[in-house]
Amino acid sequence: MSSGIRFDRVSVAYGGTTVLDSLDLTVEPGEVMALLGPSGSGKTTALRAVAGFVRPAAGRVFIGDRDVTGLPPHRRGIGMVVQQYALFPHLRVEDNVAFGLKARKTPRGEIRGRVAEALGMTGMAAYARRHPRELSGGQQQRVAIARALAIRPGVLLLDEPLSALDARLRSGMLTELARLHRELPDVSILYVTHDQIEALTLADRIAVMDKARLRDVGTPQELYRAPRTEFTASFVGNANLLPVTVGSGTVSLAGTRLDVPTGDAAPGASATLCVRPHLVGLGSGPNRLSGFVGEVQWRGATHRLYVDVAGHRVMADVRELRNPPAPGDPVDLHFASEDAVLLSAGVSGGEAVGREAVGAAEGGGRNG
Repeated sequence: MSSGIRFDRVSVAYGGTTVLDSLDLTVEPGEVMALLGPSGSGKTTALRAVAGFVRPAAGRVFIGDRDVTGLPPHRRGIGMVVQQYALFPHLRVEDNVAFGLKARKTPRGEIRGRVAEALGMTGMAAYARRHPRELSGGQQQRVAIARALAIRPGVLLLDEPLSALDARLRSGMLTELARLHRELPDVSILYVTHDQIEALTLADRIAVMDKARLRDVGTPQELYRAPRTEFTASFVGNANLLPVTVGSGTVSLAGTRLDVPTGDAAPGASATLCVRPHLVGLGSGPNRLSGFVGEVQWRGATHRLYVDVAGHRVMADVRELRNPPAPGDPVDLHFASEDAVLLSAGVSGGEAVGREAVGAAEGGGRNG
C-alpha cells in the first residue's frame, strides 16, 4: 500500500466551530509522527481526517500520492488502533485479527498466514484461541495492533493507544511499539497522544498542536533542547520560563545578569529564558540565582526544589539529597550558559512553524 501522509491546508469544523485550522503537515514514508497537544487541540480530528471518519471543510488529505479526501475509510489502506481496544468480545483473538481481512475479501487461504504473521509480530501467537475477556489490557491492545497490521497497511493510525493502561504496561507497550517500528520500516505511523514521554520515546518528529492549529514541528531533540515557542517549551517536557531583558551579550532577570546566548535579540528587548529543571544545579556556579525554597518534592532518584527567585518560581531537579533544604531556607541555584535557550517575546507558534518550514525548504530537508 502507499505510504506517507500529507495534510494540505486541512480544516474541519463542527457546527460553525473550527476544530482543525489550515493544517499543513507531511509524514514521510516510514516515519513516526506524533501529534502532541492538550485535549481539544485538534490532534484526534487530524487523525480522523486521515482515517476518513470526518470530511474536511477545506483542504485535501493525501496518502502516498493519492488524494483520499473523498474516499471512504475502507478504501484508504490504513490500519487504526484506538485507546479502548474495540475488540469483538464474542470472537476469539484469531477471528478478531482476521476481521479486517475478511471485510476486504482476502482469499481464505491467505488469511490464516496473515493472522499468524500479525500475532507473531505482536507476541500474541500463543493466545490465538482465547477470547478478549481472558486477556489483560496490554494483551488486548496487542491484539488490536495485530488486527491493524494484518491488512498490511501503508499507514498506521494510533489514537491514544496506551492511555487506558497502567504505568508498567504502558512502559512495556512503548518498547513493543518501538520494536514494531523497526520491523516495519516502510509503514508511516501517525501517533496521537497527550503524553510527552510517549512522543519523545517513539516519534521521529513531533507536531505540537494547540487550539486547532499546528504550533511547532521538529525532532524530539530539537523541540526539547531548542524550543522555538513558550508553548512548545512548556508542553514538551518541563521548563523554567523566566522573563528577562536582553543586554549586550547577557540578559537580566530582576537585576541579576546572566551570561546566555542572545543571538540576534536587540538590547533592551523583552524575552523569555528557558532552562530545563534537570539542568539547574544546587549551590554556587555560573549564572547564579539566589532565592528561598518554597517547596521540596521527593521523586525517588531526585528531589525537585521550587525556589522563589525575586518573585519567580524556579524548578531544580537535583540528584536525591541526603539532607534536602527545608521550605524557607536560602539557596543558590546555577546553570550553564549553553543549557539556556532565549525565546523572543511575541513569537507565535504559527510564526515558528512558518520559519521552520521555510528553512527546511531552503535547505532541501523535510518540512511539516
